[in-house]
Amino acid sequence: MIDKTHQLSVRQQSQLIQINRSTLYYKPKEISSTDLSLMRLIDEIHLDYPFMGSRMIRDMLQRQGHKIGRRKVRRLMRLMGIHALYPKPNTSKPNLAHRIFPYLLKNMVIDHSNQVWCTDITYIPMAKGFVYLCAIIDWHSRKVLAHRVSISMETDFCIDALQEAIVMWF
Repeated sequence: MIDKTHQLSVRQQSQLIQINRSTLYYKPKEISSTDLSLMRLIDEIHLDYPFMGSRMIRDMLQRQGHKIGRRKVRRLMRLMGIHALYPKPNTSKPNLAHRIFPYLLKNMVIDHSNQVWCTDITYIPMAKGFVYLCAIIDWHSRKVLAHRVSISMETDFCIDALQEAIVMWF
């Protein structure tokens, strides 16, 4: 986006695309190995007990011998994008102002390939963080038509996977 060898200065280029110059020099801080191991433990606890919030997870980690406070558990959970599952108020009452879209596959018989595709995005824990996997799947054959991996939740890798699936099958 910004070319340091261009005849326009970096300041002028950043003004043209309307971003602050400080964002060009920002280097995100690496997550420490202790935080990564705590995040893995929190993820395991959350998978076993998805109803647990930061307080209960903190108590469980303290029982396992880790010195950790609720605020750190909450920060790591927010960083991982997980939260406790619990009944929300009035979730079964539909808002009458919202439009209800029909389920288009309700009475459809799916009997051959390339009739219906679906997509799924999931995250995969790695040794130094997480990666996101997007897959385009054929419903009939359950074959993965295309997939892409990314280190951020941008839309680009999902669009690339869809374009690859389209080019591959049409």
